[in-house]
Amino acid sequence: MAEGKGDKGLQRIGELLAPMVKDVKPLTPMQERLLSMPLPDEERLNILYQHSVLCQTCMPYRDPGDNMRLWRRRNGIVHLELQAGRVLDPSIDDFVDVGLPFGPKPRLVLYHLNAEALRTQSPVLDLEDSLTAFVKRTLKLDPGGRTIRSVKEQLNRLAAADFRLGATEGQRAVTIKGTVIEGLELWTPKDPRQKVLWPTSVQFSQRYFQSLMAHAVPLNEAAVARLSHSAMALDLYTWLAQRLHRVDPSKPGFVPWVSLKEQFGHGYHRMDNFKRVFRTTLKQVQVVYREARFSLDEKGIKLFNSPSPILRRLVQIK
Repeated sequence: MAEGKGDKGLQRIGELLAPMVKDVKPLTPMQERLLSMPLPDEERLNILYQHSVLCQTCMPYRDPGDNMRLWRRRNGIVHLELQAGRVLDPSIDDFVDVGLPFGPKPRLVLYHLNAEALRTQSPVLDLEDSLTAFVKRTLKLDPGGRTIRSVKEQLNRLAAADFRLGATEGQRAVTIKGTVIEGLELWTPKDPRQKVLWPTSVQFSQRYFQSLMAHAVPLNEAAVARLSHSAMALDLYTWLAQRLHRVDPSKPGFVPWVSLKEQFGHGYHRMDNFKRVFRTTLKQVQVVYREARFSLDEKGIKLFNSPSPILRRLVQIK
């Protein structure tokens, strides 16, 4: 053990480490979540799902405002149209407008709804108990706290919105084109000043449910939880999850920057700003999807055949 300065010129260990510790910045909550949460063992793995079309198109990252009632995105032959909805407000006994779903929370909630539908093999979902557990486990939120209000609001927007998903091949539609949620039951607030209505159950449309059964992309819930701070990170993770395992092993795929910006860069006007954010976000995704193989340069991203983040045999077990 090192001794004091007066003892043969040696310094105490604490004095040696002090300059180093001083220069180390504490982790932000996002960095701590990304780096410290262990990925579960395969035996304890919780699996979420996203529809393959929604892995290739994106809901809004940020609040587009109350005046925007229609959101359209396109990625090649894949189309998404999202229309803000209306719900019956029991406090005034009339229909009211709700905005478009945006940010990470509606994505996370939809992953959970998809998983529940596949687990129960039913398009009718009871939300209260399962969603509360999901919020506590994955989002690390207090179900009775203030933050849960934003989850409830986004769920309400998601449930009321009219989704149209489509993919075409020539003149032939190869996937669904219809609504996602066609029915919801709302919790009536005791406090009339409480504007957030809490859907206690939702019903997927039969066409969406059948399409989900055939086109669900499995996701690692622990990885999703680590990326839950960022809508772009979630979109990049789900995109790679559905894309990489389909890449021809003998022929890497390539996506230029202009296409990446069209798919993931809504809200970024300048390409250099988008590139900076995209690179940072992709590094975060790589932390949780370690099997993903790709290379990024000034031309775009090259995609190599990679294992799915969820092994097929584990999906079958579920």
